[in-house]
Amino acid sequence: MAGGGMVASSGGTEFEAKITPIVIISCIMAATGGLMFGYDVGVSGGVTSMDDFLKKFFPVVYRKTQAEEDSNYCKYDNQGLQLFTSSLYLAGLTATFFASYTTRRLGRRVTMLIAGIFFIIGVVLNAAAQDLAMLIAGRILLGCGVGFANQAVPLFLSEIAPTRIRGGLNILFQLNVTIGILFANIVNYFTAKIDGWGWRLSLGLAGIPAVLLTIGALLVVDTPNSLIERGKLDEGKAVLRKIRGTDKIEPEFLELVEASRVAKEVKHPFRNLLMRRNRPQLVIAVALQIFQQCTGINAIMFYAPVLFSTLGFKDNASLYSAVITGAVNVLSTVVSIYVVDKLGRRILLLEAGVQMFIAQIIIAIVLGIKVTDHSDNLGTAYAVIVVVMICTFVSAFAWSWGPLGWLIPSETFPLETRSAGQSVTVCVNLLFTFVIAQAFLSMLCHFKYGIFLFFSGWVLIMSIFVVFLVPETKNVPIEEMTERVWKQHWFWKRFMEDDVDDGFKKNGHAKVFDPVSHL
Repeated sequence: MAGGGMVASSGGTEFEAKITPIVIISCIMAATGGLMFGYDVGVSGGVTSMDDFLKKFFPVVYRKTQAEEDSNYCKYDNQGLQLFTSSLYLAGLTATFFASYTTRRLGRRVTMLIAGIFFIIGVVLNAAAQDLAMLIAGRILLGCGVGFANQAVPLFLSEIAPTRIRGGLNILFQLNVTIGILFANIVNYFTAKIDGWGWRLSLGLAGIPAVLLTIGALLVVDTPNSLIERGKLDEGKAVLRKIRGTDKIEPEFLELVEASRVAKEVKHPFRNLLMRRNRPQLVIAVALQIFQQCTGINAIMFYAPVLFSTLGFKDNASLYSAVITGAVNVLSTVVSIYVVDKLGRRILLLEAGVQMFIAQIIIAIVLGIKVTDHSDNLGTAYAVIVVVMICTFVSAFAWSWGPLGWLIPSETFPLETRSAGQSVTVCVNLLFTFVIAQAFLSMLCHFKYGIFLFFSGWVLIMSIFVVFLVPETKNVPIEEMTERVWKQHWFWKRFMEDDVDDGFKKNGHAKVFDPVSHL
């Protein structure tokens, strides 16, 4: 395949590597895993705005949408309807704990295969659903698939890819999530015109990326890191030779063996995560996940058709507007891939904070003036303003808080706590995704246009957090984060002052006993 290159090790040595067919296949893996997650996010908002779907599963909500006397903001306020969307994320949160075990004990490939099987069964139950229980059961199985896939696929990619394309693959996964959302919105736009069973087709087409992910998991090999971690040294060496496309893999193989040995010496990674010197990375990782959801982005992406319908857009117009925001989401994520290593993380986060804050304030003003409880006639001009401002908000998120909320934690945790740190990051993200998904329609009912003021307040808080507490990590090697980032930061450096303690000294990533301090 494409030409050769050098893979940099953590110690600064460069290893020979080519972009081989197995790496190309792993790119396809990223696409199908991301598409599956994105499609699940995007499809729920579309089907919950379809009359046939509401008649069958949520007749109370359907009657409210047809009634004149109900508040426009409260038509979709129903805990069952919100549970249909949010159950996926609660199941994903629970599954993450099991996925962490299977990823370590059974390998990345088997974990991805389990995810694919969960996805396929969940899709079948959803598309064939006869009652609400069957529908929710399908969403829960899809959530289990999300938990397993989100744990295994990014880890698989980071371990199998040459260093020079690893960063791109990281954001590529997020890009394919946005493509999945866009694909779901386009599907919903057309299936909404099919009487009776259009919603079944929307839910059933999720089977395409689910089957692709499953087939991909059957075709690829496990990562050398995983095989070596499980004691399969010869098999790990053979796979490393295959994915690097060269016989000169001995230095990299020895480093993987050493990294595995060091990692095994850390008996309690979650306990290590709570140690004082790891507190800056943990605080920032958790805060970024909470803030990412408190921008309100997932509320808008989950419920875009419902939201536009609430604001007075007719069925086709609301779905069409959701397609537009989905397309903006994809294009803006592409922007992030090109500028994140040029402009830096802080610049993107702060610029997006200003952009999202202004957009949400304008939306709140327009809705406060034009959309009352019983009047939803926005008018063409105001409707265009709302769509443009939502697109402005979505674009800012997509090139900043979307990808960077995952990228920054992945590059700041040290080796001995990286796996535990990733698990905490995923769990916090899914927990707050569930909370927002479960609460949004009720919040919309009670806050009305003030919901956008609520989220804009959070955007202001998170921007202040970035100004004072998030350091720039652009072009800083992971192994040099402590010296070049944390020890230089005005606030976090105080947590780095106890690097030497209890007779142990840090030496690279390992802690080596120093007898001199005990004399």
